Formats: sequence, C-alpha cells, structure tokens
Amino acid sequence: MTTIAFLGTGLLGSGFVEAACQRGDTVTVWNRTSDKARALASFGAIVADTPADAVRGASRVHLVLKDDAVVEDVIGQLRAGLSSDAIIVDHTTTQPALTAERATRLNAEGVRYLHCPVFIGPAAARQSQGIILAAGPTALYDAVKDALGRMAARVEYFGERNDLAAAYKLMGNAFIIGMGALLSDVYSIAKGSDIAPTDALKLLEFFNPGNILQGRGRTMAAGKFDASFELTMARKDIRLMMEAAGDLPLAVLPSLAARMDAVIAEGFGASDFAVIAKDAIQGTVA
Repeated sequence: MTTIAFLGTGLLGSGFVEAACQRGDTVTVWNRTSDKARALASFGAIVADTPADAVRGASRVHLVLKDDAVVEDVIGQLRAGLSSDAIIVDHTTTQPALTAERATRLNAEGVRYLHCPVFIGPAAARQSQGIILAAGPTALYDAVKDALGRMAARVEYFGERNDLAAAYKLMGNAFIIGMGALLSDVYSIAKGSDIAPTDALKLLEFFNPGNILQGRGRTMAAGKFDASFELTMARKDIRLMMEAAGDLPLAVLPSLAARMDAVIAEGFGASDFAVIAKDAIQGTVA
C-alpha cells in the first residue's frame, strides 16, 4: 500500500483522490478551502490541517494547484514535513520558464520535483483516463512512471528539459480553448443566418477540420506558404462571416481579421492565408 498526498482538491484533484482511494492507496489531502478536502474523507482520505502535515510520511506528493505563485507558496509550506526521498509530482498548469527555474532550483536544493501537467478532466481522473505529460530528471520519472500509468490511459515523457511538459500543456490548451472560441463564432454565424446550433454541427458530418489541421499544420510548420487559399481571399471570407453574424459577439474573427490586414499590408496578400504564422515560423525552419 502506497502512502501519498494530494495538495489541491478542487474538481480535478478530487477526481485523482477518489481514484487513488479506490486503488487502495493511503491518501492524505489538503486544500486551502478545507471543506473541499473534508468532502473526500468519505472516500477514505485523511484530511490534514497544513501542507506540511499532509506530506509527512508520503512517498509521493501530488500538487493540483492554480498557478506558479500558488505552487511556490504551497511548496514553501510543505517542505517542513517533506521526506528527503519523497517526490513532488506537480500537475499544475504553469508558465514554462518559471517551471524550468523552479525545477532546477528545487532539485539543486535536494527537493525531488517533477512537472507532470495533464489533459484530464475530473470525470476522466476518477476513471484513470486521459493523458499525463512529464518532463524533468529521468531518474525521477522512472521512479514514478508506473504510478502515473495507473492514473491515466497514457503518459508522455519529454525528457530532461524541465519546461517542455509545461509548454506542451499550454499548446494543447490553446487548441482546446481556441476550438471552443471558434465554435462560438460558428454559432454566431449560424444564428445570424437563422440556423440552429445543432443544425450547424451537421457540417461536421461531411467536413472534417481535423484533416485540414494535420495537412496545413505540416506545411505551415515547414514555412511553406505557396497559395492554395490566398490571404486576400481568406480575408474577404472573414468579412462575410462577420457580416453574417451581424451584431452578435465574436470571440476570434475580429482579431484574425486584424492580423490578416497587418500581413496583407506587409505585401503577403497573394500568399496562402497560413502566412499569418510567418513570424512564429521564421528562424525555426532549417
């Protein structure tokens, strides 16, 4: 039986704790809002009053917190109770540069720290589904990879560069949030055209944006902007979309229009519309 601690028992942290208790682990929990931690006692979790109390005797300490500032604060509080051989597994979505600095500093100080953000929702956490990313010292990853494998359907290790899991998590969340924002604009176009949202989704029965994402993503990453859909024509279509939406709020299209206008003004109107990514690509393609 493994003794572990979870610090941060919001929606995601609570899902992880429930699954760990079901696996038979001895789990101590702490949360700034104590009611959220106490709610897990019914699953067998032991509720601690402080971060230091929560980690005493734990071989693995999981952090599921808000941001870098909270991670730093909680680690500062827990260190008094942390065993020298315990490993801190940080699932928090954090800023890559700050993550790299923190990991380097803590490991140099003898605190065993590994950053492991996730693509997992609360329901998936309870079912040990989803994806865990990991980056940091290989020895630390090897020590916890089996445990991580019991928490998720897939674990991706990016090697010893401490900021990579943080960066890939942000890129993944950009897809998730960006797709949601685009859907919001699609529904505005649909409403402006007197089409129900459920009917708008019928488009996906014969049109697969994922296929386009794969193909165009590769050409963009390679810095290839030969036109198959000219930027000026794409900008015209953005205008039509915004006109169709009328006075309804738009999350993405106005900013996209402004970016297209700027790149057209630089003389790239005849290039493929993907040229709007040129500044992100330049200097990275051999």
